[in-house]
Amino acid sequence: MRDPMRVALFLLTVVTVSRVHQHWPFIARLRPALLLVFAVAAYAALNTKSLSREALLATRPARLVALFAALACGSAVFGISLGNSGFFILSSYSKTIVYAFLLIAAIRHAADLYTFVWAYVVSSGILVFFAQFVFGLSRSSGSQAERLSDLYTYDANDLGLVLLVGVALTLWLFPIATRWQRVFLSILLFGCGSTLARTGSRGAFLGTIATGVGLLLFVNSVSLLKRVAFIVAATATLAVGAPAGYWAQMQTILAPKEDYNYTSRDGRKEVVKRGIGYMSAYPIFGIGIANFAKAECSISDKAQQHLFGTHIRCIAPHNSYVQAGAELGVPGLIVWLLLVFGSMREMRRLRKRLPPAWARGDPEQRFLYSSTSYLPVALLGFAVTSFFISFAYMDPIYIMCALMAGVYVSINHRLRRDVAASAALEAPPATG
Repeated sequence: MRDPMRVALFLLTVVTVSRVHQHWPFIARLRPALLLVFAVAAYAALNTKSLSREALLATRPARLVALFAALACGSAVFGISLGNSGFFILSSYSKTIVYAFLLIAAIRHAADLYTFVWAYVVSSGILVFFAQFVFGLSRSSGSQAERLSDLYTYDANDLGLVLLVGVALTLWLFPIATRWQRVFLSILLFGCGSTLARTGSRGAFLGTIATGVGLLLFVNSVSLLKRVAFIVAATATLAVGAPAGYWAQMQTILAPKEDYNYTSRDGRKEVVKRGIGYMSAYPIFGIGIANFAKAECSISDKAQQHLFGTHIRCIAPHNSYVQAGAELGVPGLIVWLLLVFGSMREMRRLRKRLPPAWARGDPEQRFLYSSTSYLPVALLGFAVTSFFISFAYMDPIYIMCALMAGVYVSINHRLRRDVAASAALEAPPATG
């Protein structure tokens, strides 16, 4: 039985990831995410003994999140618009960071970790349901494929990234799931494959390939035949679920110089070049969190050459790496790379320190052992897909960092239990 704080945090995770409340305006007006944050924070303040201080103070993922958040807040002071950055921090980013640290503090052992992995997986299921039965398909300008539209606060590219993380976490749960849980997880995996096709996102397609490569490289506890079989099944599901024009759209990846992203002044190539220019001009603190679009219409070359009275687009970076580097400077880019790629490496290193017997141990041991395989898969899918969207301040990377912090704490908790049990068995019997 979970305490009220963890129940509320489970619901907060579902609301945060799935945005399910946006489907019903009367619920959205109640601000459920904000109410749940207050409820969790109040319970935590009144019941400090229920928190994991180890995760907050001693784990590498938590320290990196704190450092990245500090750089983000510091960038606001030295950036090009304190007001713009400050508003974003107060209205959006602060909630993301508070939520992340509440989640970190809530994971005391494997049972808590398991609960919050399920929260993300349930959220993915809700998104898949809406993508299949609620959201429509349309063909936008510049796209050869019909793709999901009217997705509330996500767009189709965002949805692809969120679901790729969900695929890895779903696979993490699968080996220790009950029969009926496996039925649900299997349906969800096929639903994710179909939905990824319906996004029409080239970034999500490359992220899907990266996720498959990650499964082949990282998940050694599952036989190669089973991993290949899953990849084949996922590919078939993607093919069956692909809407009109999907494969034609994916083929444009092979001819990047013919794409508007290469030729247009507002295409990704030019945006990246301008982003590097902002980082070069403001190398220490960056232009300030959430100021990229403002820079596009104020200090960029295109803004300087802009003819008064003509249209100019103040666009987002559409690249999380450019976003972190331009807005937070070189230190921000370094910490971002450590959050994504450094965390992947640390999870792999952690696996080498675990007892090999855990790979075939009890459900808790297998769950913890496999975390060091499936979290790197999730990070790899995120690393590739986030190259094409602005996700440096969005929830998925912070949720994964919280789960990684929880892995460290849960493994230490289990090791201490195993040591205590071993000592109890070896202790001599008491004599009268």
